[in-house]
Amino acid sequence: MSESAQRAVPYYCPFCASEDLWPASERHGEWECRSCARAFALKFVGVTSA
Repeated sequence: MSESAQRAVPYYCPFCASEDLWPASERHGEWECRSCARAFALKFVGVTSA
């Protein structure tokens, strides 16, 4: 899988709702918000059956 296929980009910060998000590190799923100076991680858990 390519790097772009593995990294999902969040649309907004879960703390302040800003869209000024940047990857926080080389590790997958870590993001930083430059508006509120918080860092957070996203993790895909799985798909549920409907």
